[in-house]
Amino acid sequence: MSDLPTAKTRPASNWSAIWILPLIALFIGGWLAFQAYRDAGVEIEVRFKTGEGIVANKTEVIYKGMSVGKVKSLVLDDEGRNTGVIATIEMNKAAQDHLTTGTRFWLVKPSVSLAGISGLETLVSGNYIAIDPGKGEPVKRFTALSEAPPLSDNEPGLHLTLKAERLGSLNRDSPVFYKQIQVGRVKSYRLLEDQDMVEIKIFIQPAYANLVRKHTRFWNASGVSINADLSGVKVRTESLASIVSGGIAFATPEHRKDSPPTDPSLPFRLYEDFDAAQAGIRIKLKLTDFEGLQAGRTPVMYKGIQVGSLKTMKIDEDLTGATAELTMDPLAEDFLVSGTQFWVVKPSISLAGITGLEALVKGNYIAIRPGEKGSAPSREFEARAKAPPLDLKAPGLHLVLFADTLGSVEVGSPVMYRQVKVGNVQSYQFARDSKRILIGVHIEKEYQHLVNGSTRFWNSSGITLTGGLSGIKIQSESLQTLMAGGITFDTPQANVPLKRHIPRFRLHENQEAANRAGTLITIRVERADGLKPGTPIRFRGLEVGSIESVDLTADLQAVLLRARITEVPERIARVGTQFWVVKPAFGLARTENLDTLVGGQYLEVKPAARVQAPQRDFIALSEAPVVKEAEVGLPLTLSAARRGSIKPGVPVTYREVKVGKVTSYELGQSADRVLIHVLIEPRYAGLVRGGSRFWNSSGFGFDWGLIKGATLRTESVETLIDGGIAFATPEGEQMGNPARPNQTFALFDKAEDPWLEWAPKIPLAK
Repeated sequence: MSDLPTAKTRPASNWSAIWILPLIALFIGGWLAFQAYRDAGVEIEVRFKTGEGIVANKTEVIYKGMSVGKVKSLVLDDEGRNTGVIATIEMNKAAQDHLTTGTRFWLVKPSVSLAGISGLETLVSGNYIAIDPGKGEPVKRFTALSEAPPLSDNEPGLHLTLKAERLGSLNRDSPVFYKQIQVGRVKSYRLLEDQDMVEIKIFIQPAYANLVRKHTRFWNASGVSINADLSGVKVRTESLASIVSGGIAFATPEHRKDSPPTDPSLPFRLYEDFDAAQAGIRIKLKLTDFEGLQAGRTPVMYKGIQVGSLKTMKIDEDLTGATAELTMDPLAEDFLVSGTQFWVVKPSISLAGITGLEALVKGNYIAIRPGEKGSAPSREFEARAKAPPLDLKAPGLHLVLFADTLGSVEVGSPVMYRQVKVGNVQSYQFARDSKRILIGVHIEKEYQHLVNGSTRFWNSSGITLTGGLSGIKIQSESLQTLMAGGITFDTPQANVPLKRHIPRFRLHENQEAANRAGTLITIRVERADGLKPGTPIRFRGLEVGSIESVDLTADLQAVLLRARITEVPERIARVGTQFWVVKPAFGLARTENLDTLVGGQYLEVKPAARVQAPQRDFIALSEAPVVKEAEVGLPLTLSAARRGSIKPGVPVTYREVKVGKVTSYELGQSADRVLIHVLIEPRYAGLVRGGSRFWNSSGFGFDWGLIKGATLRTESVETLIDGGIAFATPEGEQMGNPARPNQTFALFDKAEDPWLEWAPKIPLAK
């Protein structure tokens, strides 16, 4: 037998650990089923007229921006007469309590109309179904609205009812305005049961609810209101939005400012337009001229825009005036203050021009210029007899001219600068001492820089006629100033500041008087032929002064001219300035200054080259001074036995082509020769060589013989009359080196025949 121990046995157990996993899975499955049951949505059916824009498993139900359901399926509805579609929607469990008979559904999609754009957010997120929860019995079947329902009466704000004879162009969501600010919108409208009136529901935002009082007037501001007749054409609109989509405006009449708050349960009347509502501000206006004004017809205009109308007019007992009652637009309330001006505009034709031309079409009207905003309010005014001067705050330069007499200047007369109209006369009145006339002038903004402290004004009205042996001078600034009068000005100096905010200037009688403000000088001349008071003094064609008097000197040996320099006198009235008389010159060579045959002789001035000491007395030159030009070229000296007809300025020619000129001449040191100085132009300087020959080409040469006959020689017609010098250069070795500056050559009386045949090839300088 074995010594091993005997094994012990025990009965097997029925439990196994492997059963734990199925139990856990069963528990989780049960928990998930419970969660699914608890969170399961509520299925409802909503009937739509069309399924356009609805997509199964995509289109959501949105409430206040949050998703509360989604369309699960979409099927046709064949029940009843009207075929539609039924959308099965799974709503969130939380929405179950709101699925009642009062709940409304509708499809939101982008819509563009005259009233504006709605559903714009659907362009990004897609169409969706909106829900408006209501009260009632629980239901699972609904019929969708064809459009969004009107704003709920429970929305915070003021909900009002208006009644009108017609709807006009009003629509849902049309704006409601107060002083052109949108403060609400139209909720809905319907035709009343008697079919005689239209009921319009509107909503006013809470912030503006207190603007509506018991006596507030509402009027239809839709589109553009046009009223045309012989008295004029009246166009009115509240805003661009109201032109497109219609609108309603309201205001409380000024005399009803103490009106109590409105009772929302009582309806308001909606008037056809602003005039019918009579919601404007009433003011009184005293008139002395009321011709052509009609109560109920005449408008009150501000810069072409109607801001009121004439309601009633009562003529005074003495028939000298009338009291008018005007109804002003509430928008003008802030400008009905002391300082506001009214006047009657009617067509007027005068020499100054045509004014009020628009009144020929729309009839006489009342114009207004608002006073300064913030001034004391006023409701009683007195109309002016004529339009007031331009406001000093208007753009441009306002200035005052004072004169001894008014002349033919009147309100509206032009102000000219170099015959361009740059402004006009605004007003005129006597000064305090009644000895002078004060004239108000306005210079337009773009031209105000033309006026500075040196400006001079003169009366350019009518025609100025001056005459003498030299001719008759007729001067008029323009046809307009000839007929209506006018003022002209000139500004001789630049950058002279104005001393006042509203500068003052003297108005001279004429241009001559205005120019007398220059510097007085005296000029001594040998003779006064053609010179007289008024003769101009010119510099390079521009008039810088004139002669004021012509008298003989005390010794009767000369003539003394008293002149006034008006332009840059500080440069002209100085030591070194030269004057001479410009008069016509006739000659075979040239004719000069022919303009003096018509305009008369005048004085020419050459100002001092450098700034010198002032000088007031001058002696005129007998002829124009020789202007020494800077020597640019090759200077040469020609030695001749006599000058002949050579003088400064005559040409120097090469092969009958001008290549230089004579600059001066003088006697030689021993007086046995004449030295003639010439200047060859730089381009032709290379033509002159050491072997060159110069001869006098003035006049002509005449040779006669029995065998060869007669020969006539001359360089040109110019040298025949005025003189000249010619030269030739030989060929080959005889040419020599290029001439040096100031080299001296002999000047022969005539050319030898071989010289005329020389034709060397010499390149010209560039």
